[in-house]
Amino acid sequence: MLLLIYGSRFLSGIYYCLRVFWCAAARMTELELEQRMNIKFLVKLGKSGNEIRAMLVQVYGDDAMKKTAVYKQVRHFSEGRESVTDEERSGRPATSRTVENIAKIRQIVRENRRLTVRCKAEQVNIDRETVRKILTEDLDMRKVCAKMVRKEFTKEQK
Repeated sequence: MLLLIYGSRFLSGIYYCLRVFWCAAARMTELELEQRMNIKFLVKLGKSGNEIRAMLVQVYGDDAMKKTAVYKQVRHFSEGRESVTDEERSGRPATSRTVENIAKIRQIVRENRRLTVRCKAEQVNIDRETVRKILTEDLDMRKVCAKMVRKEFTKEQK
């Protein structure tokens, strides 16, 4: 939501902070979060899973959560769960898309825009897909004739 209001011209630090904030909901969309809040409220009112699902379909239509997801949330909230966001999961933390690696990729691109994503990945010793995401999402770049350039040009560059 904030990204749409302010556009894609965030400083990388601000963009990273917003991204961490939005990812705290564990890849959850605003709509899903809203529906979970409604489910929690309706469970506290004593509504059944079928009633809750019918209400969600009435309000959200095709965008309503699937039946199994509704029942799962009803079960969680009935058992006493209070948080509407997903719990922290165990597993390997993401270590490739760091501020240091973003700075390294930015420097490599400044030195030679014609390097392939594979060459950049080998220089920094991270996965190609991670380098591609850094280029497109963090540095706001896109490919134009084998060069990585800014997505939005200034008036002089057009």
